[in-house]
Amino acid sequence: MAKIKVVVVDDSALVRSLLTEIINRQPDMTCVGAAADPLVAREMIRETNPDVITLDVEMPRMDGLEFLSRLMRLRPMPVVMVSTLTEQGAETTLRALEMGAVDFVAKPRIGVSSGLQELAGDIVDKIRVAASAHVKRLPAAVPTGSGAASAGGHAEPPRAALPRVSTEKIICIGASTGGTEAIREVLMPMPADAPAIVITQHMPPGFTTSFANRLNTLCRIRVQEAQHGQRILPGHAYIAPGGHHLRIDRSGSNYVAVVEDTEPVNRHRPSVEVLFKSAARVLGPNALGIMLTGMGADGAQAMREMKDAGSYNYVQDEASCVVFGMPRMAIQCGAAHEILPLSQIASAVLNRLASAPAGVRHRI
Repeated sequence: MAKIKVVVVDDSALVRSLLTEIINRQPDMTCVGAAADPLVAREMIRETNPDVITLDVEMPRMDGLEFLSRLMRLRPMPVVMVSTLTEQGAETTLRALEMGAVDFVAKPRIGVSSGLQELAGDIVDKIRVAASAHVKRLPAAVPTGSGAASAGGHAEPPRAALPRVSTEKIICIGASTGGTEAIREVLMPMPADAPAIVITQHMPPGFTTSFANRLNTLCRIRVQEAQHGQRILPGHAYIAPGGHHLRIDRSGSNYVAVVEDTEPVNRHRPSVEVLFKSAARVLGPNALGIMLTGMGADGAQAMREMKDAGSYNYVQDEASCVVFGMPRMAIQCGAAHEILPLSQIASAVLNRLASAPAGVRHRI
């Protein structure tokens, strides 16, 4: 098989050298060029036609976001952002994901050399996933980092009027690569009185706070990073903090969030498996499960356990996924009741809540 061709774009000579070395150590990929700024990178991309680009956020002559915006409008291709572990770095990275970047790597502010070597396995895994990801052209009319970009250019799905919301119902969402935008598209149509939503998105520490805050400015429901022991309430969405698992438990008549720093599951912390297993055990038929875009199989088997316990489950279809890994495995496990395009999931959930059918209607 042909090797994955990668172009590294970073203003740091040290980072360029380290990433080139990490990439070239892999038998299935090669670094075909390393550029110090986007203007040099532009010519390099034309000459080498890479499969994936790694792109620094902060660079001279043209910042990474501006270059990414132009690239995704004119020549869309898989991009893995290289970000810093700072609050500003997290905000910028989230804007990059809105504009079509497949994933990101968070480089340390100090100890860059040892830090990147420790992240080598994660970096090359993300490059491999990016090489096969579905990327879309950024609409020319969408400004960088604007509210219009956040809305993704999609019309809001129609909403049926909800009956009086039961505090028993909880929507559980799992996602990984491509999930930040997919989650946004599911949450934005939710009315202020929607059932509680509990979310595990694979994301490192330092980024989930910015992710939750960003969604909170866009949605009618309140979106926040989950805190240990807090009640899970209608009209709220709770995101697993980076580096911690999130599960649901019961305290008397209330559902509560359990946030814990236990061992990774399926190589992930937070893990969708942990959340979905708790939903199967604690919620049973009061759960609605949603599996969105992501690599790997995290949560697939637990989603089947949710179904067996009485949950009704939705899985994102291949055409609308950035990466059809976790959804594919959930389908293969027999966990899905409905397989839908991302744009239809929110309305399907709301219509089901509004109609509250007596029996389960299977579409597959």
